[in-house]
Amino acid sequence: MRRSVPVAAVAAITSAGLLLAGCSGGKGSSEGSGTANAATKGVVNASDAKGGTVTYAISDAPESFDPGNTYYAFIYNFSRLYARPLTTFKPGPGTKGNELTPDLAESMGKPSDGGKTWTYKLRKGVKYDDGSTVTSQDVKYAVERSNFARDTLSLGPNYFQQFLKDNDGGYKGPYKDKSKAGLKSIETPDDQTIVFHLKKPFAEFDYLVSAPQTAPVPQAKDKGADYTKSVLSTGSYKFESYQEGKKLTLVRNPQWSAKTDPLRKQLPDKIVLNLKVAQSTIDKDLQSGNTLVDLAGRGVDGQTQAQLLTDPKEKGNTDNTLGQRLVYTALNTKVKPFDNIECRKAVEYAIDKKAVQTSLGGPIRGELASTVLPTDIDGYQKYDLYPQKYDGDKLDLTEAKKHWAKCGAGKATTTILARNDRQDEVDAATSVIDSLKKIGVTAKIQSYPTSKYFSDYAGVPKFNKKNNVGLIMMQWGSDFPTGYGYLQQILNGKAISQSGNTNLSELDDPEINKLLESAIANTDKAAREKAYAEIDKKTMEQAALVPLTYFKVLMYRSPKATNLVSTSAFSGQYDYLNIGVKK
Repeated sequence: MRRSVPVAAVAAITSAGLLLAGCSGGKGSSEGSGTANAATKGVVNASDAKGGTVTYAISDAPESFDPGNTYYAFIYNFSRLYARPLTTFKPGPGTKGNELTPDLAESMGKPSDGGKTWTYKLRKGVKYDDGSTVTSQDVKYAVERSNFARDTLSLGPNYFQQFLKDNDGGYKGPYKDKSKAGLKSIETPDDQTIVFHLKKPFAEFDYLVSAPQTAPVPQAKDKGADYTKSVLSTGSYKFESYQEGKKLTLVRNPQWSAKTDPLRKQLPDKIVLNLKVAQSTIDKDLQSGNTLVDLAGRGVDGQTQAQLLTDPKEKGNTDNTLGQRLVYTALNTKVKPFDNIECRKAVEYAIDKKAVQTSLGGPIRGELASTVLPTDIDGYQKYDLYPQKYDGDKLDLTEAKKHWAKCGAGKATTTILARNDRQDEVDAATSVIDSLKKIGVTAKIQSYPTSKYFSDYAGVPKFNKKNNVGLIMMQWGSDFPTGYGYLQQILNGKAISQSGNTNLSELDDPEINKLLESAIANTDKAAREKAYAEIDKKTMEQAALVPLTYFKVLMYRSPKATNLVSTSAFSGQYDYLNIGVKK
């Protein structure tokens, strides 16, 4: 595990970052390789060449490959190779990648009943890799298992559970449904048609069904928690082998047809994902061409960053972009002393954001943040309720100490959580600890792997209460590129779950809940965005989290990879649908 980036290296990173910012990038065509930020402007190394192996790597293991039991953007992205949701995003650079398009569905949804009913028609002729035909009943079952069997599949969002009309708490999911009738609020009048009936209008429902939870699952082939080991494919690739914690191998799906899929190209012969590879090794393998893509899309580590940005040739193979993400520290509103708003306000002023920014790699990894919404989400409004003042490099703690005195906690102890395979996150947590010492808070760090962070630790309220977890490090990206897609799962009290929870502050504010519900029902886009800005400010008034940086990723673009585009839709990662091997 690497140490924090030395001060000298950070200085090099910062100055080199200014040089990188000055490289606007080319048009992003097949000639774009070797130009900084080329993949944020267009398609780099565009090619329809077939053959070869595309190799991915990741520093841990994903929580699950089951499209219905995951909540990381990189698996949302990667799973589209073998699982087709009703809608998805077009492979496009930057904000062009936010354009929604039909995938398994033949067209976008048809709303009726004022936006409370949404109807989709499936494309005809789509088959699983075993040759069986995909039906609307399979999509219904996929939604039921992913949203209502939370004791078995707890890791995905629970939007459908919250909004489907007949969910009064009585339906316990398909594994416990003795009647086998399933939800009445999802109708399948024929094999090609699926109808969703909602409690309230949902203006952005086409975005919601882009989640892999709508990728079909045939009930007869479902293995519950073990389905992750052999997902039945509807995409251009299928599972060949899976060695848990080591490697996943995908090969071409012989049942896939371009006639039913205008998005995928099925270029490489094979796709290999190596698991639990050290980030420094991934970085070296990207440069050598042994690995073509870092699956997590979090960017290179600090040591590699300093090397890349001081080498003009290597700098040309980097992409530095926003990805609708925020790095923040969640303050647990249910654990003492942070159940006291004055204590939380003290922390808002006390955490030295500049020091945290440095620990994350400097300004090139994100500007200082003061809002919940990132700057590249519609509805963002610039403001700062807790402005920080500096005397040189020293943070003024006057306001922090004043609010800490008001909260009356005196000398306090707490625990802060971070992911141990994300050294930058551990470094940021260490910086937070150093800051809080100065107002009388002693925090100890507990770190856990990404694969279990939400299922077993940070996302389990009982664990946090038992272990006195008052602070949790988090990096959050939008579920879909709207204010609702960003805010709902981290702020709505109804989103709190007992495992896989992402409302880490456990905030359950009736006014915020109501604003979220009324906003999503409004068909006026401008009115929705105004509401999202209001929700942002009310959250900060509650001091439920400390915004640290508007995260920017710095990725190394392998010269051997084709069809690379850095897309906002998947947190600034490369779009994984059609990456190939340069011949």
